[in-house]
Amino acid sequence: MSVFIETSNESLFKHGEELCGDKVAIVRKGDVTTIVLADGLGSGVKANILSTLTSKIAATMLSEGADIYETVETVASTLPVCSERGLAYCTFTILRVNTAGKAHMVEFDNPQAIILRGGKEVPVEKKEIEIGDKKILESRFSMQEDDMCIAFSDGAIHAGVGQTLNFGWQRDNIVEYACRAYRREMPARAMTKLLLSACNSLYDGRPGDDTTFVTTKIRHAQPAFIMVGPPVDSARDKELVERLLNADGIKVVCGGTTSQIVSRISGRDLRVKIDYKDAGVPPTGMIDGIDLVTEGVVTLAKTYEIMQKYMSEESDMEELFDIFKQDGASRLAKLLLEDCTSVHFTVGRAANPAHQNPDLPIDLSLKLRMVKDIAKILRQMGKEVELEYC
Repeated sequence: MSVFIETSNESLFKHGEELCGDKVAIVRKGDVTTIVLADGLGSGVKANILSTLTSKIAATMLSEGADIYETVETVASTLPVCSERGLAYCTFTILRVNTAGKAHMVEFDNPQAIILRGGKEVPVEKKEIEIGDKKILESRFSMQEDDMCIAFSDGAIHAGVGQTLNFGWQRDNIVEYACRAYRREMPARAMTKLLLSACNSLYDGRPGDDTTFVTTKIRHAQPAFIMVGPPVDSARDKELVERLLNADGIKVVCGGTTSQIVSRISGRDLRVKIDYKDAGVPPTGMIDGIDLVTEGVVTLAKTYEIMQKYMSEESDMEELFDIFKQDGASRLAKLLLEDCTSVHFTVGRAANPAHQNPDLPIDLSLKLRMVKDIAKILRQMGKEVELEYC
């Protein structure tokens, strides 16, 4: 199956701490994605250093070809045991999943991860193995399209202890909540945000422990081809438009001049929708066979702003829903953040005559920077991005 392995992680810091004792490392190499969640004992600087070391050692070794047993043995034998508490300084969950959906997971003293399929937990057979003097839970399983694997630190099951709940938010409660929240089209980001928000509420906004969720989702691969601006050499107009029309997946045109070129060469009418969904965003257009037609620089700048909010750990659930607005920037942001899994941009370097007005502070460099900034966010999400300048 042609799939994309979508990941999302976010943490709550223990109240009063400036560093998080949980750390997540994600490495993509070939058709395998490796996710490591490490939880350092306690909180603060020591926990942060230990979890960072654990996640980096594990992720680096696995990405360089070490098998998971060798990696776990190295990490487990390296971590000291606290003389006072008799506990390992750092617990961890390691998940490796490939694009065929084959998954291999090992867990050391973290709460057991949750596998969701169709809104229900999928039971996974686990065996206990000893590596060094550490008892590790190992499991192998297959993930299908739209399945989710949710890993989390013990801060989640401690949420609400002695406050809103007597015994905290137990794993069974988290499973029930995640199953109710699950929707087939739900992105990994939304599930992570939803669960973390629930923990923060149970802690009454003052987390008693570092809390981290990592969601991994198997998605159908969905490419997008986005044409931004006309090429310097107008002789290439026909070539680029034909590539756009023949591209697989989602097709987008950004820019008034660019949309006119696409309309002229394709012989398809360009219709401008004059209803303004947002006064700060120019209206969209319509061309048959094109999924989205927008204005250029102003819309790209607003799209980048929406994407930054969406990815920020400071954002709340309401800000995630901004992408469901119907203005051009919100629609483009949703397409980039949630709908597509890879993007090919053709970025025209031709100067737009409309931008030569000295009263308009828009230039070519702004457009190029906006595209680069958007591409950076997409790459941080693990999406493959190609920038083709013309």
